[in-house]
Order: sequence, then structure tokens, then C-alpha cells
Amino acid sequence: MNESLLATLGLGFVLGLKHATEADHLVAISTIVSEKRSIWESASVGALWGVGHTASLLVAGFFVIALGIAIPERVASLLELAVALMIIFLGTRLLYRILRARPDLHVPGHTHDGRQHIHLHFHHEPHTHAVDMTHNDVHNGLSGWRPVLVGIVHGLAGSAALTLLVLSEVVRNGTVTLGFLYLLVFGSGSIGGMLLMSGLIGLPITLGFRFFQRTLVPMGALAGILSTSFGAFYAFKVVAKLSIY
Repeated sequence: MNESLLATLGLGFVLGLKHATEADHLVAISTIVSEKRSIWESASVGALWGVGHTASLLVAGFFVIALGIAIPERVASLLELAVALMIIFLGTRLLYRILRARPDLHVPGHTHDGRQHIHLHFHHEPHTHAVDMTHNDVHNGLSGWRPVLVGIVHGLAGSAALTLLVLSEVVRNGTVTLGFLYLLVFGSGSIGGMLLMSGLIGLPITLGFRFFQRTLVPMGALAGILSTSFGAFYAFKVVAKLSIY
């Protein structure tokens, strides 16, 4: 294996690691990780995301390499919009599960200086069990597949288009086999990168579950709010881009 080939594959691995740290990936995966209760479970979410991401890249790469089909810009933008809507769904789903799991939550309102104010209150009940948002997922077959599906959608959109551009250059200057090998190495980098990032995201949640259980709901709510807000902002940008086509 010559130095040029090693350099190309090494670049693919590094780009895969970097790809895993992009904002839309981390926001989406954090909503799933926030429901896990151990570092191992959190890291496995990232690994499963990477598997789905790599699988969709290989499929897209097949069309680019074997069939010579380019992805139109409008289709790429629609795929980005699908990512944005998915992030919004993940965020609102997490918020719904948090609120449903907290029967001690109510939303009182009062008037001050002629304005209506609304606050969220959690009433402490000594016999209330700790919030467990994972119970239903144990019996839900989609629980393990959710990060895979999220990874698949991410793999078809966003900066994955840049990956395919790089891939086309690899094939032009090498062989089809090198192109698929590059994709596999890139995918390995994204799996490793997301495994590490999801483990880091899950670390404070694991510590909260073991030692500071009162922090679990605020952390989950924060993840849900950030996901929903980021998804809405992302969708707005994509729609604006679509309007100029």
C-alpha cells in the first residue's frame, strides 16, 4: 500500500471523526442519549448512529460510483429539511416524555403589572419514584433502531454531499474499489467519533442518575428545548434556501 493511498484513507478517517462532531448530529443524538442511564448505553447510541450513517453513505456512494448519478441540489436540500424536521420531532418527543413522566408538574399563572406570567413548578413528593423515561423503550422494538434511523437520515443529507464530492475525486484518481474503501474508512471514523461524543454527552446524565437525580429532568428538558429550537432554526434556513431555486 503506497503512501498516497494511506494518506487518502487517513484523510477519510479524520474527516469521518470531524463529521461526527457537527452540530445537527450532536443535537439529534443528545435527545436519545438523555434517555440512557449508563456510559455504555450512551456510547452504543453513537455506535448505532454511525452504523446507520455509514450504511446510507455506502448506498449513496453506489449510485455515485457505479451509476454515475449525481444528487441534485434541490433533493439535497429536501433531505436537509427532513433532518431538521427529524430533530424537531426528537426534541418535542423528549419534552413530551418528560412531562408525561412527571405527574407532580403543573403550570400555574398569575397576573403582575397587568401581564400574565406562567411558571413551571415541580412539587416534591417524598414517595415519588425517580423519573424513568426508558421503561417503555425496553418493550419498544424501535428503541434500538432509533439511532440507526437517525444516522441513515443524516448520512443522506447535509455535509454527506461534500463526502460524495470527495469520493468522486477519489474514484477519478483511483479505482472504484478505492472509492468504496474510502467510504468504509470514513464511516469507521464517524462511528468512532460519535461513539466517543455520545459517551461524553451521556457522562453527566449517568452521574446525575447515580448521585443527583433531581438534575435529570432539567438536563432532559434542556436537551429537548435545544433540539426543538435548533431544528426550527435549521428548517427555516433550508426553506429559505429552497425558495431561491
